[in-house]
Amino acid sequence: MSEPSSRAPRFLAPSEVAELLSIEVDEVIALVHEGRLRGSQLGSPPRWRVEESSLAEYLAEQSEQARRMALWRQANEASFPEVWGTTPHRP
Repeated sequence: MSEPSSRAPRFLAPSEVAELLSIEVDEVIALVHEGRLRGSQLGSPPRWRVEESSLAEYLAEQSEQARRMALWRQANEASFPEVWGTTPHRP
């Protein structure tokens, strides 16, 4: 029996996502509405579910933003002589 080339997406309950991100369930739903997480209302009655792959993408995006902010802070804290490799002129 051959394995399908693409798996069906796995979905997480907003409470699971909230626990993983250390945020409130309402914040998870807000991230879905903002398009930062992919989610759907599934089942009967419909309940929000978040695509697990979108959570991985969101975490990668957050990690990249944190990395960029750290680099920006380092650049801001560096003096111009350090950045440009020159020493300040002293009389």
